[in-house]
Parts: sequence; structure tokens; C-alpha cells
Amino acid sequence: MATLYSKPADDEPAWWFVVSSDHLFLDAAGEVPFGCLQELSFPGLDEYRVVEIGELRERSCYLVMADYLDEQFTGGEFAPLRQLLAVEDMEKFAMAGRARQFSDFLNTHRFCGRCGARMQAIEWELAMHCNQCQHRCYPRVSPCIIVAIRKGDNILLAQGKRHKAGLHSILAGFVEAGESLEQALEREVYEEAGIRVKNIQYHLSQPWSFPHSLMMGFTAEWAEGELHIDPHELITGDWFAFDNLPMLPPEGTIARTLIDLSQKR
Repeated sequence: MATLYSKPADDEPAWWFVVSSDHLFLDAAGEVPFGCLQELSFPGLDEYRVVEIGELRERSCYLVMADYLDEQFTGGEFAPLRQLLAVEDMEKFAMAGRARQFSDFLNTHRFCGRCGARMQAIEWELAMHCNQCQHRCYPRVSPCIIVAIRKGDNILLAQGKRHKAGLHSILAGFVEAGESLEQALEREVYEEAGIRVKNIQYHLSQPWSFPHSLMMGFTAEWAEGELHIDPHELITGDWFAFDNLPMLPPEGTIARTLIDLSQKR
């Protein structure tokens, strides 16, 4: 459980997730800073909001909410959170995503959405409370489906508009109000690719902090229809043979896990 917390002792070794908008401060080696405050090139943290967000490898993790690309943090640079995927440490990536989501939550809930009064942080849990109308908010989590679709010895892969150039992945989309996960999957697949699917099977989930998603992963099989890729959502998409795949998402991501599962079926 995350709690609002004053800064730890200067000699406490800890992980430091310094978040600025959608960027994370990485040290000169491209890693999340680890160590005692007295050893790091950090400014004094008295004027920053510091939040204890959990533990990683038996050491505390702290979110530090920084100003936009705060120049007071030296010995590294702010980088997009996705850059951590290249490190292939999914535990660290997940904690960094948690830090970013908490930072977004605290920044966007300064005022009550019901009555407009200033909200106050709850000290024993990560929540914001309005003392005027008693409205309380918690960090938002948005459910999404992601699905690997197989057709014989081929898999459907597409390049999204936010993807790295050349990278292809599987289809995904947000669950709408009143939908089951399976209904959302069938709708998203039809809207983005124009096909129907069958044999839908759930496998696993993964938090995905872009900005606050929880990805629920499925596999399915093509049932009918010709591909018609939605140009508003995707750049391109096609069936690819498993022995001739394009650039894929990195190991450890839910997309790559589902692609590998489909290949083994």
C-alpha cells in the first residue's frame, strides 16, 4: 500500500522514482537511481512531495514528484518511461509505472470533482479526500483487453501510430461501460481489423501505465472475415507466418508473452 511519507533517513538505501510528467529520471547508466540520499546527486527533498510506493528486492521505493524536467536533479537525465522496457527488468518497469500513475493521480485530483473544493491527501493510504462534501478518490485503473489472434500458422500483427517504427504488436483496446471482457474483445477486433474470432481464452494480466491501464490478455482464433485495418487506429496490419515475424515487443511485455503462447499452440 502506498502512503504519503516524509523523506527517509539520509543513510537509508532505497530506489528513487523521480517522475516529471510522463518522464522518469534515470542515472548515467540509464537505470533507476538506487542508494542513500547522501550519496545521490539530488537536491534537498523538503520542497518535493515524496510518496512511499512499495518495495523492490527488499528495499523501499519512493516516488518523488518533480517539476517539468527539473534541472536540479543531476547525474542523469529524464527519459520517457517506455525507455525502461529496453532494460528488460519488468519488476522495475512495473514499479516505475506505479510511480507514474500515482504522480498523475495526485496532480489531477487537487480539487474535488463533485464540489470544486481543494482536496486533502489521506496519510494512511493513497487517496484524496474532500472535507467539504466527503468525496474520496483513489487512483484510476482502466481495464483493457489485448489479444493474439491465430489463423492456421499465421498471427495477426499490426503497427500502431504510437509504436516504434517497424514494431508490430497484437490488437488491444479499452473496455467500455457495460461490456464484458469478451464483448470488448470481439468489438475491438471487428472495429480495428474487420474480422470475427472464436475460441477466446484468457491467460494473464499486466499493469500498463500509459496512462493507467490494466491489460487483460487473451488468445483467439480467426473465425471469418477479410482484414480491413482501421486507418484511424493503425498504420498497417496483416497476417504473419510464425517463421517470418517482424520486429516484436520486448520480452516480458504481455504482448510478447501472448505472441509466444500463440506460437506454441
